[in-house]
Amino acid sequence: MQSTTRYSKYLKEINLAGDILLLNIAFLATYYFTFSQIENLIISRYFELLLFLNISWILSAYLLRVHDPKRTLSFEKIVKRLLNALGLYLLFIFAFIGLKENAFIKIFVFQSYCFTSIGIVIFHLGLVIFLKYARRVGYNYRRVLIAGYGDISAELRKFFTYHPEHGYKFFGYFADNKSSSNVRGKVDDILEFSLKNNIDEIYCVLPYMDYKKIQKLIDFAEDNFIKVRIIPDFRGFPYKAVDISLYDFIPVLNVKEQPLEDGFNIFLKRFFDILFTLIISALVLWWLTPLLALIIKIDSKGPVYYKQIRAGKDNQPFKCYKFRTMYVHKEPEHKQASKGDPRITKVGKLLRKTSLDELPQFYNVLKGEMSVIGPRPHPLKLNEHFQPQISKFMLRHTVKPGITGLAQAKGYRGETETVLKMKSRVKLDRFYAENWSLVFDLKILVLTAIHIFKGDENAY
Repeated sequence: MQSTTRYSKYLKEINLAGDILLLNIAFLATYYFTFSQIENLIISRYFELLLFLNISWILSAYLLRVHDPKRTLSFEKIVKRLLNALGLYLLFIFAFIGLKENAFIKIFVFQSYCFTSIGIVIFHLGLVIFLKYARRVGYNYRRVLIAGYGDISAELRKFFTYHPEHGYKFFGYFADNKSSSNVRGKVDDILEFSLKNNIDEIYCVLPYMDYKKIQKLIDFAEDNFIKVRIIPDFRGFPYKAVDISLYDFIPVLNVKEQPLEDGFNIFLKRFFDILFTLIISALVLWWLTPLLALIIKIDSKGPVYYKQIRAGKDNQPFKCYKFRTMYVHKEPEHKQASKGDPRITKVGKLLRKTSLDELPQFYNVLKGEMSVIGPRPHPLKLNEHFQPQISKFMLRHTVKPGITGLAQAKGYRGETETVLKMKSRVKLDRFYAENWSLVFDLKILVLTAIHIFKGDENAY
């Protein structure tokens, strides 16, 4: 039975074989389309080039761990590794052909490289999608158990249960620190249980475990080809990226800076903001803005735009633009719209439902006050109300506010009249700030578009 669950050990070989096959097919196709034959390849100088390309890709993939078969590796990290490896591969090619080769060979190599890159990326992502599907339906899974019972253990069990695409089958808790119907037995019972049930991985949760027991489990696991994973207590700094350094034999945990504190990432996000805004302006805003302005003026008296002072990056106030969706009224500016709010105009209901009222904020993006993706900016009074009640509330202001954000893409839109609702939104905002990447932004854009298309009951 156990052998039917263990295919991951072959993934490195499958990935490498697929890469090499695609690389050689791309090269041969380029050679055939260039010279209309492949018979003379072996006796030509191109065969030497082909051998070099194979060796270069194997080296690039090895150095940047492209064939790491970790189950929980995200699409984002997979793509990032592939792009980095393809970049290193290109540097090897430049070093090989140098400046002396003629333009014809350089064009040939460039064509081959493009075909290879496209093929390898599609192959890797396709394989990952296939494996996630296979694990979701019950193949290629790992039998796991958790040593130590507590809040962290429960969260880990939820991960195993709610993410079947990663391929983990949970077999229970074992703990000395707590007696519960959820706990199968003591830590010492793990040894016999693991052998009887062909357990693949044991997760030791440090806050609830004795270090001597952990060492005993490690010794047992090494003798029986079982993996041991150690789960430390990171609750003091959730969502922080960390890595581990060794000072002789002392492990030291390094808490990394936020991604958008890096100069290159700041430039990359700003470049994307400007590019996306210009594209939207060219395709949509130039004709939709005057049309909506006319409809708003016809529907009710008052200005087309609504301007409100909101909290931006580093909590600095700025003037945020929206299409007016309410009748002109004397209510406080910070009072949030609620379901069935009589202040909202007929056109305003449609604009809010489709998020078209946010379109003028692309002007804020061009001014550098906002980003396309980021935590939604709050009115100043709303911040003053919730900041004392929510821990680490201001971490959401370490990045620029956005037209849409992770919280909105996950359905946390509309009125946040309770502390609990605001906590949920802020939690996602903090997670975004701590884990930003360009791929993450693109993912949020797609989720936002899906929500707008499907409709959101919280949008009013």
